[in-house]
Amino acid sequence: MKLSGAEILIECLIEQQVETIFGFPGGAVLPIYDALYARSDRISHVLTAHEQHAGHAADGYARRTGRTGVCLATSGPGATNLVTAIATAYMDSSPVVFITGNVPQSLMGTDSFQEADISGMTMPVTKHNYLVHSVEKLASTLREAFFIAASGRPGPVLVDIPKDVQVAETEYVPLSGDALIPPLSAKHPTVQLRPSGEALERYKTKAQPRLEKAAQLIAEAHRPLIYCGGGVILSGAEAELLALAERVDAPVVSSLMGLGAVPATNPRMLGMLGMHGTHAANIAMQRCDLLIAVGVRFSDRALGKAAAFAPSAKVLHIDIDRAEINKNVTTTLHITGDARLVLELLLSRVSRKHHELWMQQACGMAEDYLTDSLFEPRKILKTIAATAPDITVATDVGQHQMWTAQHFPFIHPRQLITSGGLGTMGYGLGSAMGAAAGDPEGNPVVLITGDGSFRMNLTELSTIQHYGFPVIVVIFNNGTLGMVRQWQTLFYGHRYSQTTLDRGPDFVKLADAYGIEGTRVSDLAAFAEAFAKAVRERKPCIIECMLDIDEMVAPMVAPGSPIDAFCLN
Repeated sequence: MKLSGAEILIECLIEQQVETIFGFPGGAVLPIYDALYARSDRISHVLTAHEQHAGHAADGYARRTGRTGVCLATSGPGATNLVTAIATAYMDSSPVVFITGNVPQSLMGTDSFQEADISGMTMPVTKHNYLVHSVEKLASTLREAFFIAASGRPGPVLVDIPKDVQVAETEYVPLSGDALIPPLSAKHPTVQLRPSGEALERYKTKAQPRLEKAAQLIAEAHRPLIYCGGGVILSGAEAELLALAERVDAPVVSSLMGLGAVPATNPRMLGMLGMHGTHAANIAMQRCDLLIAVGVRFSDRALGKAAAFAPSAKVLHIDIDRAEINKNVTTTLHITGDARLVLELLLSRVSRKHHELWMQQACGMAEDYLTDSLFEPRKILKTIAATAPDITVATDVGQHQMWTAQHFPFIHPRQLITSGGLGTMGYGLGSAMGAAAGDPEGNPVVLITGDGSFRMNLTELSTIQHYGFPVIVVIFNNGTLGMVRQWQTLFYGHRYSQTTLDRGPDFVKLADAYGIEGTRVSDLAAFAEAFAKAVRERKPCIIECMLDIDEMVAPMVAPGSPIDAFCLN
């Protein structure tokens, strides 16, 4: 049957089982929105207040559901508004297909109205991107885009479709059965899949020497430590990782993106590693003699002073992305492949070990950072967890993000949605409403944010109100850009340059302006009551928590220092 390019796009989205897309219309995507209108019975569209937050919503949807998110924006400024969202998804390996319209090809290069080379701009922050030149190639391009976004190490893919391609017509042949993805040629060498059949047998044969060496390293270790990252969650390897920890009798530490892979309630879990890592996690890293790193990229915030990182340890690194091996940390041995598959194969070669003294030492370094002082973030987070332990938690970026990582006890994967690699202030509300849109049961999502970050995305209050997304916005209002002020306090002689936020808005009045409930609290009892009410009612709301301007994130390691050299306890 003959369809226009815009109609083919919508049919391909349906073919890929896309149920919800996030976007903002404009002239260069009007044919797509018209085709979407005709198929609104099959695909729902969430209209956001800004394209960047549409991108973050698609990202949050992907992280919460494990499915590929989809975002749609127009050309020029609409497309360029997506760049931060694309880079955020890229740094955290989130599978999102970004679809942009562009001016007709006859106008490209003429500086026409709302023209921008978005494929060129986003090349460094996409896993792959396309400028579609002909309607005949559109369907195959879209199918490839979804395949690339979700396979191997996931990531964002951009598909830029000129307006003339959207209106042109061609024969459309739908794929049938399970053949939703056509075979890809060698032009996509970065695509990796979990092997099966003959490919699996070849992988086992090729990996066997390294697996045997890994088992030997584990057998010889006296103080093994497992370091889990976001790759464990992306591959669904949580059960295998915990089985290895129990088989080896090892404690576990986590990157920010790996929180939830091992429940915080598990006695082996020492918490997050790095600049704001727990004492137990950081000190255990510096004392271990074998580091088993799974699905992590060894970021600078985790390493501290790289030359002093895990000084006594041999390093076994398991990761699907060969580019991450020996990039920031020199390994003793590496195994490239899907984390779940590698751990399955490794478990069959590892005998049970007992390291009672090491476990006692590592777990004995855990500390309870709660005090009997005033209304503070740690108590707020413990109250949230006690009221709704399974709730999905989204954050913006700053002190509140680190307090959440340190003190909220994440008990399952995909429970935390946060910008780790890029550290995007303004990420939170978009990602929270994307996570809410991805939950068919309508469970609430809590957004932990700061007054500085929330100013960057508060226009999306209109979105959560209109669609009824049950996002509970908890604002840690300390009247400052808290993390920057903390650095100014510790490293810049208390010179508070442009970090004090002594201005509006009044967040409670703002909530009322958007038609949602707003509450301001200054004590734990009032917060507990307001939060419990929000969970019961499953409606969007704001709870503003008034905090001291000089509340700090502790512990902290100064940048460039060994991770056991705490400058703040």
